[in-house]
Amino acid sequence: MQLNAHKIKTGLLRSILRLMPLILMGTLTLVTFWLVKKNTPAEKSAIERVRLHEPDYTIVNGSLSALNELGSTKYRVLGKKVIHYDDDASIDIEKPRMRLFPPEKSPVTVKSDTGHLDGDLTILDLLGNAEIFRPPQAATETEPARPRMLARSSYFKVLINDDVIETDKPITLEQGMSVMHSNDGGIFNNIEQSLVLSGQVRGRIERSQQGTQP
Repeated sequence: MQLNAHKIKTGLLRSILRLMPLILMGTLTLVTFWLVKKNTPAEKSAIERVRLHEPDYTIVNGSLSALNELGSTKYRVLGKKVIHYDDDASIDIEKPRMRLFPPEKSPVTVKSDTGHLDGDLTILDLLGNAEIFRPPQAATETEPARPRMLARSSYFKVLINDDVIETDKPITLEQGMSVMHSNDGGIFNNIEQSLVLSGQVRGRIERSQQGTQP
């Protein structure tokens, strides 16, 4: 009996030794899988992937207004369709029209085919048939009369907090009977209501005749 028990122990030991490489490989595989799983970032859910850049609401004939420190309207943005995105709070606008209300001056209107307002409400990009329009202004005690102003370009960037509108695209400026053009863009200062063209400027400048309506 003792001999048989010894043979059984010896057989089991030999079987374990033969299986040892498989046991070690299995253990190594499990450890490797655990390490990879632990260090792999969790995959985003299907809902999170859908929210990457999808609109969460759309307003037809929407508007957005902001007040200055005195409680008066500083600017108002209108759109045929206003599309808000949840991921970055940005807004796409169809047929945007922005009205700027500088103190004690005529409102300035900016419009285009499409627009994009960033999530911080600081930059409005206007694309396609973009225009800046300022109506004629009568003379005051401190400022002379000003003729109507119309600036056209394929793109304008409105820096809302800076009261500046700029472009690096070709721009055409009409002021009264004068017409000027620049291929290098220009900068419109809403506080001063003046537009400075960049680079080489071509066109014609005509003075308004005294006694005529600008």
